[in-house]
Amino acid sequence: MDRNQATGLILFAAVILIYSIFFASGPELPPVETTVETEAVNSASTESTIETVALPDSLIDAKRAEKYGVFAALTVGEEEDITLENDDVKITLSTKGGQISQVELKQYKSWKNEPLYLLDEQSSSMSFELASRLGPLNLADLYFKPTFSEESGENGTVKVLTLTATSDYGKITQTYRLAKGSYLVSKSLDLGNFQNQLSGKEIQFSWNDQIKAQEKDLAESRRKTELNYFTTTETKDNLGVGNDPEESSVSEPVKWIGFSQRFFTAGIIADSAFQNVKLAQSTPEDSSVVRVMNAQFSIPMENGKASLSYYFGPDQYKTLKQITPGFEKNVDMGYFFVSWVNKYIVVHLFEFLEKYFNSYGIIIILIVLIIKLALSPLTYKSYIGMAKMRVIKPEIDELKEKYGDDPTKMQQEQMKLFSQLGVSPVAGCLPLLLQMPFLFAMFFFFPNSIELRQESFLWANDLSTYDEFIKLPFTIPFYGSHVSLFTLLMTVSQLIYTHFNNQLTTATGPMKNLGYIMPVMFMFILNSYPAGLSFYYFVSNMFTFGQQALIKLFVDDAKIRQKVEETKAKNVNKKKSKFQQKLEDAMKAADANRKK
Repeated sequence: MDRNQATGLILFAAVILIYSIFFASGPELPPVETTVETEAVNSASTESTIETVALPDSLIDAKRAEKYGVFAALTVGEEEDITLENDDVKITLSTKGGQISQVELKQYKSWKNEPLYLLDEQSSSMSFELASRLGPLNLADLYFKPTFSEESGENGTVKVLTLTATSDYGKITQTYRLAKGSYLVSKSLDLGNFQNQLSGKEIQFSWNDQIKAQEKDLAESRRKTELNYFTTTETKDNLGVGNDPEESSVSEPVKWIGFSQRFFTAGIIADSAFQNVKLAQSTPEDSSVVRVMNAQFSIPMENGKASLSYYFGPDQYKTLKQITPGFEKNVDMGYFFVSWVNKYIVVHLFEFLEKYFNSYGIIIILIVLIIKLALSPLTYKSYIGMAKMRVIKPEIDELKEKYGDDPTKMQQEQMKLFSQLGVSPVAGCLPLLLQMPFLFAMFFFFPNSIELRQESFLWANDLSTYDEFIKLPFTIPFYGSHVSLFTLLMTVSQLIYTHFNNQLTTATGPMKNLGYIMPVMFMFILNSYPAGLSFYYFVSNMFTFGQQALIKLFVDDAKIRQKVEETKAKNVNKKKSKFQQKLEDAMKAADANRKK
């Protein structure tokens, strides 16, 4: 028990004792008509009693006075719902407590084509609790009167909702501000004279939210739902995305907390920092709920004032980036070695193309075209590298026949041959590796792209989820109970590409067969992934076919062979490089150890 709790307990015991002495022996008072008179007591021990019963309001009964003291007059009123809205978001608040009870995103619909409520009274609850001299005081017990006004903001009109709870002692004011075209709601709290009745300088905040299922694919939604937080040292972390319950106490001050589901985030942002943060999440059996999340922390007050902000809106990278530092991390752009592709290239490409095209299928095709053209020099170098390996295949086959029983000698002779002919075995692979970040980046971008949500193309009703071309009457393990046609087309095109590519390379044995196994594996993996992702890979394969067919028209194997022979003649007396000599020495040492 801390000092504030002990003080509150002593005061509470004193109130009960004094009440029993002065009021318990008298006649029972009617609950509504009872009036409480002020006793003038000089003793310091009864000072808190004066504050407790100094209430002129005739509606305040003795029990209410005991519990709330000078706050008692604020606990009487009528509850009603009021709204604060712009063209994008509609926020409903209750005059009892002045807290947000419902949030509707007006520009979006649920997968059932119903209004999209990010929060409502049944799924979400917020609690602001103060430590008063008589014990904990929850703002939800107080009644406020609303007034509306407008202010001029940087981007237009700012709507202002002021909620005031007033008594003879003073007033408590809560102010909400919502700018035009914004999903950010700022809130300030001013306790006025009532701050003198508090025994602490912080607000205990608790937010429990049952994340409502807004998408058809519940499994994918749960996989993409996270409780994120960002510390004042600019470190982003989250509770795991697994289904097991998880709790965490954050030792550092926290700047913001986001209840981030797949395409939307409900977040709370500190004006300075949140302290003593405790977070928890779990996965319920209820299929209408994605995940249950809870956040508890303290909000520091200065002179009885505190402020914070809420974000209720879509997970659009550029929108979140404007909210507060690090808030864009609620959108998973992938690991650090691929995230730069999404942040600095794909996001801007999407934004640019959206201005001119309404079909996201067309936009995906154009993005593939632009990226393929930008990477065409690497594709050309890769093709030339594979072509060189192809034209020297007879020499490699001769080495295999001659040194097939001695792997070390075989590798040494191959390196010598590559050096003489001016051919690098990685020349065809390295350009492909440089293109890999773009392929992996799309694996993260499309599942998290709200731009594709509920956008149709060809037979796919929603590019942000799988295209259920055929519904199976049974479930195939690791595959599902449906057939995604875009994934099937991607697999077939990849198999054809692998067959075509194997004709251009010298790969044999397991490496050659691996190219046929990977597309089939991805067919199982991507069958339940967004149709937009499978469509992107399919279109990418088709463009690759076209690129290689075009390059083949201008690349003559005879000319490549001629250049190889010219290089061979120049390098007849070429000495081994230091690196090559060291590599050969290492290979000889390894072979000697193997023989021992």
